[in-house]
Amino acid sequence: MSQQAKTATVAKVQEIADQVGASEGIEIVDVELLGGGAHRVLRIFIDKEAGVTHADCELVSNLVGAALDEQDIIPGGQYTLEVSSPGVERKLKTLRDFSRFAGKKAKILLREPLEDRRQWEGLLAGIEEDRIVLEPKPGRTIRFALDQVERANLKFDW
Repeated sequence: MSQQAKTATVAKVQEIADQVGASEGIEIVDVELLGGGAHRVLRIFIDKEAGVTHADCELVSNLVGAALDEQDIIPGGQYTLEVSSPGVERKLKTLRDFSRFAGKKAKILLREPLEDRRQWEGLLAGIEEDRIVLEPKPGRTIRFALDQVERANLKFDW
């Protein structure tokens, strides 16, 4: 499957999952399509304010799985569908994510160095003028645009 076809498939799955989630009060956090051939895995990460339960995962799996099979969205038909919560070190992908988790610790990898560093950790301080604000240490802040972020996730202190 070409990257373009994979991107289109993930977008269609996201659209279907968003419709299912909206009707059930569940946020679709992310959709991933991994592997190839008979070993493809479709992962859907869900969240809701009161926390994700096993029943929520089962509901989304059943409803989205039925819609995907009915509309024959996944080329070749063979795949494994996994639905779960994003976990305590969830990915941060949108400005809304960075704003929502202000006050939490995050680990961020930038596409290009900022102050000679690509990798940053610190406290999310929110959004200012569409720029993410991170406090790598108390009293010090850095700001960068969402499109500068290659990868970001919450950082849980174990």
